[in-house]
Amino acid sequence: MAEVSTADFLLASRGRAEELGAWVVAAVWDSGNRLAFALGDGTLRLAAMEGDWRSVAAHEGAVLSACADAKDGFLSGGDDGLLVRTAPDGGTQTVADYKGKWVDHVAAHEAGLRAAAVGKAVHVHGPQGPLKTLTHISSVGGIAFDAKGKRIAASHYNGASLWFVAAKEDKPRSLEWKGSHHAIAFSPDGTHVVTAMQEPSLHGWRLADGQHMRMSGYPSKTRSLAFTAKGRWLATSGAESVVLWPFFGGGPMGKAPTEIAGGDAVLCSAVACHPQHEVVAAGFGDGLVLLAEIGSGKVVPVAPPSGSAVSALAWSPNGAGLAFGTEAGHAGLVDLARR
Repeated sequence: MAEVSTADFLLASRGRAEELGAWVVAAVWDSGNRLAFALGDGTLRLAAMEGDWRSVAAHEGAVLSACADAKDGFLSGGDDGLLVRTAPDGGTQTVADYKGKWVDHVAAHEAGLRAAAVGKAVHVHGPQGPLKTLTHISSVGGIAFDAKGKRIAASHYNGASLWFVAAKEDKPRSLEWKGSHHAIAFSPDGTHVVTAMQEPSLHGWRLADGQHMRMSGYPSKTRSLAFTAKGRWLATSGAESVVLWPFFGGGPMGKAPTEIAGGDAVLCSAVACHPQHEVVAAGFGDGLVLLAEIGSGKVVPVAPPSGSAVSALAWSPNGAGLAFGTEAGHAGLVDLARR
């Protein structure tokens, strides 16, 4: 987008940016549309359009994973073995201590559920405390609750496992496919599970009949994937554009993906789908952030290249805020509310 000046980016007119000094592991909005950046130096930075961005020391080592907590606030896992809740006011509480083991992945659901992946185990917590520990054949590569909070999926070597949270006897449904599986997502209607693999491809399962879905052709490993609000499209990183797989009219089997917001020979490194509309935010390897409307293909520039790959990208629940962060610690917040 060499023809676009810095002033044309929404960050200049509707946003705010800060240098945070550490890798931005995640940008997280809680249910109250409050924002925190989780950083590789062990802190959370509570951010807003006005005022100072408060630094909260959540972990003694690096933050490895973060998400919105079950009700409000933020949940993070670190290489210090701690699962930590940070309240909207910056207060912290240790939810669990895994004694120095890395808390690689976290997930939470508004039903009061929290989950932490530690090595081969996924520890599930309910509103009153620990519920169960789910053990897998290898280290867990990603975890996700379904939209209703009834099931949790975990990716690992040779596939994924699907568990019912409230089951009296924990026996997973095995979703098998050879290879190493990492990032994982449920479709919004709970009918599909998709994983990003170590190789440059995705694999999916249609849960009704176990139908396999192999999505390949990427020049690079896919690290970020997200379904649109109604589940019609799966947006993914790993190519020079945003790659969108159709999950309607029979699903992606035998269909070519749609590609939007590409053309600069820089790989897309992060995607995030708007919570209501078929709009995708995309971050690239040079720090560029764009918005793309799927139906029209229209692209709106959000933030200019900063020289470092976008490592975190997230919409607020009300769809009015977009946050991004990079590997070098550059972070931004854009207010997209109607004026």
